[in-house]
Amino acid sequence: MAYWVKILYERKEYVVNFDRVNAFCYEKNGRVTFWLPDSAIPVVINPQSNIEDYQKVLDYLECVTELEIENAYWVKILYEKNEYVINLTCISSFCQESNGRITFWLPDGTIPIIINPVSNPDSYHKILKFIQKTTGYSLNNS
Repeated sequence: MAYWVKILYERKEYVVNFDRVNAFCYEKNGRVTFWLPDSAIPVVINPQSNIEDYQKVLDYLECVTELEIENAYWVKILYEKNEYVINLTCISSFCQESNGRITFWLPDGTIPIIINPVSNPDSYHKILKFIQKTTGYSLNNS
């Protein structure tokens, strides 16, 4: 079922199916960024100037991160001082380097996410668990 919302951004109105958005980023300054489906266009919602649309994003994220949803595996990942909420089922490849770091790319954002097992162990283990559960393959640096 689609989750359509109307968002005002840069003096334009967008109607977006949030179920097709693959990742959201909470920045430390309070803004939330997401990328429009099938494009690399970022939408940045600032709570100080657009509290109504900001609340729409928060409501959606609360819904998807608390419930088990068919065909979705939402996780919160800390990366570069920001918190990302990502639907890992939309990620099409993972790369593990010899030092153990795991890299994957956000589909619509073209941003690489690099997870280090030492500096970000919680997120690292979430990714490993997802890969094992979904693909049957185990990534291991030992």
